Amino acid sequence: MPPSDPSTQRQLVRLPRAGSARDPLRWWREARFGLFIHWGLYAIPAGRWKGKSVGGIGEWIMFRAKIPVAVYSQLAKRFHPKKFNAAAIVRLAKDAGQRYLVITAKHHDGFAMYHSPSNPYNVVDATPWRHDPMVDLARECRKQGVRLCFYYSQDLDWHHPDGAWNTWDYDEKKKNTDRYLREKVFPQLRELLTNYGPVGLIWFDTPLTITRAQSAAIRRFVKKLQPDCLVSGRIGHGLGDYGIPRDNQMPPGRARGDWEVCATLNHTWGFRRDDHQWKPAGLLIQTLVESASKNSNYLLNIGPDALGRVPGPSAARLRAMGRWLKANGESIYGAGPSPFAHDFSWGRMTTKGRTVYLHFFTKPAKQFELRGLKTRVRSASPLLARGTKLAVQQSLDAATGMPVLRIDTSKLRYVAPVTVVALKLAASPEVVAGPIQEPDGSVTLLSAEAAVKPAKAELGVTPLGFTVKWNRTGDWLEWNAAVLTPGKYQVEVVTTHQHLEKWSGGHTARIDAAGQTLRGKLTRDAEIPYTQAAYFPRIATKLGRLRVDHAGPLTVKLHLDHILPPPKLKPLWDDLSPKVIAVRLLPLR
Repeated sequence: MPPSDPSTQRQLVRLPRAGSARDPLRWWREARFGLFIHWGLYAIPAGRWKGKSVGGIGEWIMFRAKIPVAVYSQLAKRFHPKKFNAAAIVRLAKDAGQRYLVITAKHHDGFAMYHSPSNPYNVVDATPWRHDPMVDLARECRKQGVRLCFYYSQDLDWHHPDGAWNTWDYDEKKKNTDRYLREKVFPQLRELLTNYGPVGLIWFDTPLTITRAQSAAIRRFVKKLQPDCLVSGRIGHGLGDYGIPRDNQMPPGRARGDWEVCATLNHTWGFRRDDHQWKPAGLLIQTLVESASKNSNYLLNIGPDALGRVPGPSAARLRAMGRWLKANGESIYGAGPSPFAHDFSWGRMTTKGRTVYLHFFTKPAKQFELRGLKTRVRSASPLLARGTKLAVQQSLDAATGMPVLRIDTSKLRYVAPVTVVALKLAASPEVVAGPIQEPDGSVTLLSAEAAVKPAKAELGVTPLGFTVKWNRTGDWLEWNAAVLTPGKYQVEVVTTHQHLEKWSGGHTARIDAAGQTLRGKLTRDAEIPYTQAAYFPRIATKLGRLRVDHAGPLTVKLHLDHILPPPKLKPLWDDLSPKVIAVRLLPLR
């Protein structure tokens, strides 16, 4: 059966109520920020094979270059990471403000980065180093107060004859997944869950060929050995304790359920000697904030080299994030998502009890305005200057009755990349649901806030806010937006795709609103900048101009009048139906 897009997976596992004494996700929600470590034999070639650069991410070099098992396994004889320092790596996580650590115990190349008595293809028995780094990391995590977790590739294994996706060494027709699970996966999971103390979670990955029954058996096995050990969403088939989007993917609005955004500091996971495209620390801090605002943790990766050294630019950026968190961590650790389902052009929000944290990504205007917050605000103050009180005023818009909050931010000292203002409320935040026109005049209609019509539509919207299965012209999205200021607008349809996969464009879209109809083909007119634009570009298509004459509710419908047939060659995760994330109404001056 074909694999399903992780963004469509719902959390099907029944967990205790959030905040209860038996809630296994409590520590994970509190943590919000973790360190991912991809380290293995692939750090030796570091993106090059036989003198030539091999495209793609570093840890996939065996697959990309179709390196035979007999050849790739010889790398183990060269693996002697004399510079590996577990204490320093855990200290780096602490300095960065990361509260859990996930390291590759076995990646797709099948090599165990720990002592595996059940399989000799491991870092102790097959290398001159003859050392188990997981023993060191377990010790240091206990000492320094970081929760130890393991990555384990449960499906793809290019070394085992029955593992998935090695077709250059092994006959696909002879593979037996149950035998692979019995001979390798279950014995190695037992070792990881019995030899290193409490394990926070097992980060499974790429469930491309295993069945739902096999995923369920793996989950039961983990929970039997360590009942409080979490199981990541990539166990497959919606059986994880929390969801994981695709790599480096950010939801366009607040996600439904618990999620974890896994991301890179450059563009590779495993070490590549030629990838120096490091993301700025400010962008990483904003991505951390955005993740928390959408009920998602942020798992940020480092790829040590073959000697065990963490690249200097990685460490520098993590420490910069730690400095920001040391001052502003109250707004991230243990914080809940934004009370609004949609984003804002000025920044993001998180919540904690009766406090709402406004995270400004840019310096706000002297009079900041927020629409839709119903709850009374008792005070507003900069998080780094709690003694300073910012004047607040709450009122109702005369034309629509929309709650409007105004904050005097003329004396707010803005410090890039994110400045936080804490709002103390009289009760837990309550907001107006649905799209609301912003003070700049724009209206953003997220797919996640739309009603899917008709009742028996095939069209759906994933928990992350992307349309899926838009294969019928009789299905549509419908919004009811609140417009406070009438006017003329440029109407755009915003779609997305994974940057290495084909964009689904060329379909004919139609907008019905305010008694007017706009129609046009989905074309790549512009790309909208945001934190993860390098991986999932957001493409704007201009459909035309719309006039809104009256303040109040505005019904907007998006139809696809002509849907192109998908190409025969489809990518793994995408049905290539249009991935609509929003419709935007931008004011014309």
